Amino acid sequence: MMEQSYGSNANVPNGSTIDKTRVLEVKPLRCLSPVFPSPNGMSSVSTPQPSPFVCITPNGPYPPGVTPFYPFVAQNESGRHGESSQQAANRGQNQGNFGFGTPINPAPVNSLKNATANGSNVHEGTGTGRKKGVAKKPRKSLENIVEVNVEPLLNQLLMSFRLVELDQAKRADGDKELVGRILMVFDLFRRRMTQMDEPRYGAGSGRRPDLKASKMMMTKGVRTNQMKRIGNVTGIEVGDIFFFRMELCLVGLHAPTMSGIDYMSVKLTKDEEPLAVSVVSAGGYEDDGGDGDMFIYTGQGGVQRKDGQMFDQKLEKGNLALEKSVHRANLVRVVRGVKDVANPTGKIYIYDGLYKIQESWEEKNKSGLNVFKYKFLRVPGQPEAFKLWKSIQQWRDGVTSRGGVILPDLTSGAESRPVGLVNDVDDEKGPAYFTYIPSLKYSKPFLMPRPSLGCPCLDGCQPDDSNCPCIQRNGGLLPYSSLGVLMSYKTLIHECGSACSCPPNCRNRMSQGGLKVHLEVFKTRNKGWGLRSWDPIRAGAFICEYAGEVIDAGNDIDDNYIFDATRVYEQPLEAVHDYNDESRKVPFPLVISAKNGGNVARFMNHSCSPNVYWQLVVRESNNEAYYHITFFAIRHIPPMQELTYDYGMNKVDHRRKRCLCGSLNCRGYFY
Repeated sequence: MMEQSYGSNANVPNGSTIDKTRVLEVKPLRCLSPVFPSPNGMSSVSTPQPSPFVCITPNGPYPPGVTPFYPFVAQNESGRHGESSQQAANRGQNQGNFGFGTPINPAPVNSLKNATANGSNVHEGTGTGRKKGVAKKPRKSLENIVEVNVEPLLNQLLMSFRLVELDQAKRADGDKELVGRILMVFDLFRRRMTQMDEPRYGAGSGRRPDLKASKMMMTKGVRTNQMKRIGNVTGIEVGDIFFFRMELCLVGLHAPTMSGIDYMSVKLTKDEEPLAVSVVSAGGYEDDGGDGDMFIYTGQGGVQRKDGQMFDQKLEKGNLALEKSVHRANLVRVVRGVKDVANPTGKIYIYDGLYKIQESWEEKNKSGLNVFKYKFLRVPGQPEAFKLWKSIQQWRDGVTSRGGVILPDLTSGAESRPVGLVNDVDDEKGPAYFTYIPSLKYSKPFLMPRPSLGCPCLDGCQPDDSNCPCIQRNGGLLPYSSLGVLMSYKTLIHECGSACSCPPNCRNRMSQGGLKVHLEVFKTRNKGWGLRSWDPIRAGAFICEYAGEVIDAGNDIDDNYIFDATRVYEQPLEAVHDYNDESRKVPFPLVISAKNGGNVARFMNHSCSPNVYWQLVVRESNNEAYYHITFFAIRHIPPMQELTYDYGMNKVDHRRKRCLCGSLNCRGYFY
């Protein structure tokens, strides 16, 4: 450390040499200790005493309108209320004049803002790309947010779907109808909580309504297929998809919430031994996806510790169960996890059916640790599931061509996504001629009793903007999520109209942006032409609108391509409508003909157990209202599953047609 005392002149005059005798020891800069000023009467070279750091108070003058702030100034010059200058001097002398021991009156940092003559603050740009004069939006504070009690909402859903107090037999072993109701309640409850949380906590708050929904349902005993079994689970078909891991738990397809291996103890000899019943292959380990009928599964443990510690896998628990299943050759359910393209942070889980484990071995992984490997072979004769997903991806990538294609795009570019026309059933070359139009044609709009104000949302309607008139018309909540999912079911949804200032990609213009999934018109075996999707569709997702020409409701037209909103519909979600004192009937009778001109919706067939739901949407502009029929998914829909909705009931008997939907709830006819 340099011997020269603090504050002496360290500069070497020109032409002078350095007196090396004054250098006691030379150390790297990082080893030097700070040198503190010496109190009065103490030599700088004497034995050092503990000393505080120097706190030098900045001297004025401060700019006009600027208040001195902590930690640089005290309440007054003396530093203590009611203390004289002499008392302050004496206290400073006793304390070594280091500036400590003085109570400080902190002033808020915002007191440094430049003030105008009238005292108002002027917000400057912050260097973050925000326009000058625009204040940065403050981060939401969670301190004053009161948690909403959502249990009454869940109780209402359970009552609507007849899930209150499930008996033990149904909890142990379910069926397709019960599985559907449980999954429906879970997703409706989860979506509703998401809709309520977003304006209060903001997007990306880290809240998990899926976990909360499943926990509350399980606490109330709302789950099924709790009894573990080897083989298929009743009520779940090969190819069914799930967008949340907790859905697998609620319906008993795979019970563990985290572990990829589920097993049960079976007494095959005098001792019990574990056998695997299901696995989830979702990319957590170094698995080999295989060709769709075979894959290599890596055992659990050893390489997934959160603290980064890695070790050899052990032949215990799930790994031991898989090893036992190799020798017992029992069937194992397999769930494949794939990336959700629409939601980069999410996964889609595909039930791929039953497999057998052909062999097992131990090998070194990339980190040089021992892991167990298991070769799974798919049992033949099952419907395609994961293999179908791989085929669709090959069509997209151009690796293989889609068979039976008549037209690669029957819309001729009218839609943002191509819609193929496919027939791999017979030799028919296509439906009767029609003009493809992507939206509804009005000869004249419906008139409103009073003008409707458009929203001023230049960046799009935001869920926390309670002043947005479009949000107010929807009951104070945005009807759609950022993924385009309908969050709650209402008689009427108010979308932004032509008088609104929001851009075309506004969340409240969901049905105005065209098709969101890759659709295909295909020839069915016994129902003419139908509609299906290459993409998986999550429950509540927008599919398309019914395009055509609005006609008078009184016309008695024998038209197979017609949508009549005045019919009586048995809507599967009627029990969960949020009416908000609105009429259950359509505000204006809306009848649409798509015989001569329409879009893909004209090919959607009827079903008594549909997977698609129609929703009335209105777009207002001044004193004009334009009503549209839009379609949303009732439940998760796997790729290549036909899209259907209920055509409704009509009092005119001569329009009754034989129904060929084949569902368990088929009425036998439709109109």
